[in-house]
Amino acid sequence: MTPAPPCFTLEDGLGRLIAGVDEAGRGPLAGSVVAAAVVLDPERPIAGLADSKRLSEQQREALYPVIVAEALAYAVAQASVDEIDRLNILQATLLAMTRAVAALPLQPDFIYVDGNRCPAWRYRSQAVVKGDSRVASVAAASILAKVTRDRELVLLHSQYPGYGFAQHKGYPTELHLQALRALGPSPAHRRSFAPVAAVLQQDPAGG
Repeated sequence: MTPAPPCFTLEDGLGRLIAGVDEAGRGPLAGSVVAAAVVLDPERPIAGLADSKRLSEQQREALYPVIVAEALAYAVAQASVDEIDRLNILQATLLAMTRAVAALPLQPDFIYVDGNRCPAWRYRSQAVVKGDSRVASVAAASILAKVTRDRELVLLHSQYPGYGFAQHKGYPTELHLQALRALGPSPAHRRSFAPVAAVLQQDPAGG
């Protein structure tokens, strides 16, 4: 089913450089958490932008090169599995967001961040719940982050083919949990996450 056109209710221009920031990969049991920051060109709106979760894989892949070509600036960054386990997933997500904004070739005047919390940074910013449905630049960032992370999981699938990463992208599906119990954690698994930690408790040498 084709998603309804998004209704962006927050101003995404204001004559300043406005960045949108979003992440992908907070919930999965494996792989890094990825964040993207995008500054769109108000003179060149991109048709079809929406929360990445409401788009099909084909729609996201089609929009990715358009965003890259049409945005005034964009950057993608990540926090690693080791950082997630050491810091916790929230702090690792905020770190990835901070890295993405720092990597922008144009520094923004204002930032909209998807969710209910902004990183502790020097930028003027606002957290927006469901921002990927309300701010065009956040929707664009959600697409870049999601596509980048999905591609990473496809690569992890080639390294660790027994887990089905290309299919479930690291989320705790029954297929994934069965493979985790049968094979033990891979180096790509987040050991601080409960299903992985439970397997390790049963077999501390696993992975």
